[in-house]
Amino acid sequence: QLQASGGGLVQAGGSLRLSCAASGRTVSNYGRAWFRQAPGKEREFVAAVVWGRGTIYYADSVKGRFTISRDNAKNTVYLQMNSLKPEDTAVYYCAVFLGGDYSARRSYDYWGQGTLVTVSS
Repeated sequence: QLQASGGGLVQAGGSLRLSCAASGRTVSNYGRAWFRQAPGKEREFVAAVVWGRGTIYYADSVKGRFTISRDNAKNTVYLQMNSLKPEDTAVYYCAVFLGGDYSARRSYDYWGQGTLVTVSS
């Protein structure tokens, strides 16, 4: 099970760090990712880290501003979000990567409950 936390209200230009902690039985998987869903929009890929070589992927909209990282000892993945913009406002979800297209929702399972990020202008 995944637990996302760290969301909140921040002004444009500010920063937040999200955490995605795994607990319970660990299923075989290839990594973990963050997605987000803004009101009235589809859930979209944000960032992923693939185990093994530690390959990292970002959506173009967050490159240079967001950083995904992991703490193996805590079985936790983080998303450091800097230079936040109002368009980053969304519920952020983490999920387990089961393989395939890293940017596609169908490649993920065990979605956490989400954490709300609100960026004011």
